[in-house]
Amino acid sequence: MPVDSTLQNAPEIARAVELLRAGELVAFPTETVYGLGADASNPAAVAKIFAAKGRPADHPLIVHLPDAAALDAWARIVPEAARKLAAAFWPGPMTLILKRQAHVLDAITGGQDTVGLRVPNHPVALALLHAFVGAQVRGLAAPSANRYGRISPTSAAHVRAELGAAVTLMLDGGPCAIGIESTIVDLSSGTPRILRPGAITAADIARVLGETLLTRAAGDNTPRVAGSHAAHYAPSTPLRLVAGEQLADAVRAELTSGLRVAVLAHTATSVIAKNLAWHAAPADPAPYAHDLYATLRALDAAGHDLLLVEAPPANPAWLAVADRLQRAACGSGEDDET
Repeated sequence: MPVDSTLQNAPEIARAVELLRAGELVAFPTETVYGLGADASNPAAVAKIFAAKGRPADHPLIVHLPDAAALDAWARIVPEAARKLAAAFWPGPMTLILKRQAHVLDAITGGQDTVGLRVPNHPVALALLHAFVGAQVRGLAAPSANRYGRISPTSAAHVRAELGAAVTLMLDGGPCAIGIESTIVDLSSGTPRILRPGAITAADIARVLGETLLTRAAGDNTPRVAGSHAAHYAPSTPLRLVAGEQLADAVRAELTSGLRVAVLAHTATSVIAKNLAWHAAPADPAPYAHDLYATLRALDAAGHDLLLVEAPPANPAWLAVADRLQRAACGSGEDDET
């Protein structure tokens, strides 16, 4: 995506750059979710991200760059596979995990020898990054602009509701086009591995690299990365995944117990009740992912006692959605500080 020079020189971008260079937090849109941005080279600014989100200190941040030419400034080893993926998918929803340069802050990497890097595919984000970086070795540390572990924001309104005054400036770029976080690919140990699924699939990556990718294995020594905690992307209302063939019986059982139940499902309901809200989900994975976080936020705010979500199909096209739903179910119903 070419950089919009008019947008890059807009007053709101200039104000955002001024604040970022002064160590403040600026929320901005990407194609995936809204990010909470800070100067990735400023320890005090990065600390503000952790404080605003309530984020564990050992949980790494992703550094957003203006273009692939900035890779070598942040990664000391850039294998050919990384350059191929950057050429194919940047700007876009892919984060590359690479061996870090010595100047990269420990707070960014969670104390690890690796750093996550990406170039977002959104005109506002790119205008901001190009204006902020200039000729300097700069980048924006930018996790999702929400409380740690909670539902990621896909609109400016979500950010305002979630973080309020913790954000010095909000750049409103409209709803996010993709709606779930980037695919994370680890290239730090020689063998490419997907550590977090996203809109760019293993098949997409394999077509570029000409090899089959591994996925994270339980208990392996792959780097810690953003969004990898078992409980994440979660509403406050308890959420449970239910197989489609068991959904109607599960709904009846919960209604019998007196709970107010909301359902997110592909299939139509055969159950009608006063305490039941049935939300029809898109049948295709891309629109489902696009709507997912906004839908969960709306259901979470509606005063239900329980959210029942029909489990997505068990095929690769739905892997990213299934990952988010499983983590949401694990973390739902907990306090904001977890």
